[in-house]
Formats: sequence, C-alpha cells, structure tokens
Amino acid sequence: MKHIYDITDKVRNSISSNGITNTVTFGDLLDVDLDKTTMFPLAHITLGTATFAERLVIIPLNILFIDIVDVNKSLTDDDIFYGNDNLQDVLNTQFQAANLIQSQIRRGSLFQQDIQLVADVLAEPFLDNFENQLAGWSIGMDVQMINGIDIDIS
Repeated sequence: MKHIYDITDKVRNSISSNGITNTVTFGDLLDVDLDKTTMFPLAHITLGTATFAERLVIIPLNILFIDIVDVNKSLTDDDIFYGNDNLQDVLNTQFQAANLIQSQIRRGSLFQQDIQLVADVLAEPFLDNFENQLAGWSIGMDVQMINGIDIDIS
C-alpha cells in the first residue's frame, strides 16, 4: 500500500516537468526557506483529510503555485492598471501551472495512471509579503485512486 507515495510522486513529477516550476516542495510551508530566490517559481503540496470509500481512496490535495513579484525600481505613473511590477505576469504564469496539473489529473497522463478528480477544482489568487513579495494561486482538489489493499476475508 503506497497511496500517498503514488499521488505525491506523480503530482510532483508532473509539476516539475511543466516548464514553469523550478521547485516542488511538500509538507508544512513554514519549513520551506522562502528567502531563497533561486527556488522560484515554486509549487508546494499539502494533503487534507482522506476518505476511505468502498473501493476508492479520496485524498484532498492543496497546491500553492508561487513566484516572486519584481518591483520596478524606477517608479512611473504611466500605467496605474499594470503598476510598477510584474504581478499580473506572475499571476498569469502561476495560473497556467495550476491549470496544467488539474488538466493532467482531469484528462491527461495522471488520469491514465488512475489518479482522477472527484469534483471541480477551486483556484484562489493570493498576494503575500514574506521577505520577498510573493504571489500566485492556491488550488484545492479532491483526487481519487483505487484502494488496492488486499484483505483476507476467509
């Protein structure tokens, strides 16, 4: 029985190969050194409360897609919509990374590996001020896989 390894490894591998994300982490976000600028863009995976159904295991995945917002040092008032940073670029790129993983689970390679979505995926943008100004998307999705545990009922 290796359900957690299967889900986390397959999701990590899919995110790592998306051409957008440099680093994939797992566990408590407070344990990740967010001051290291070389690790961004970053995806961080956490798990929620699992459900054992009749023949399935349902595991909530929460994934943060995060990047650093770069502020232009020479401020201008030319465009108040886009401002003096790349915030919309960060939100757009991290949205794409989130969309790629949910698409892989919905109908792509992860779906073919028996990891499937239970319901629609929710995505919420965020802006945060750590040491670096970070922004991105947080997605939450319930994934299911076959409960392949063997039991002896004799």
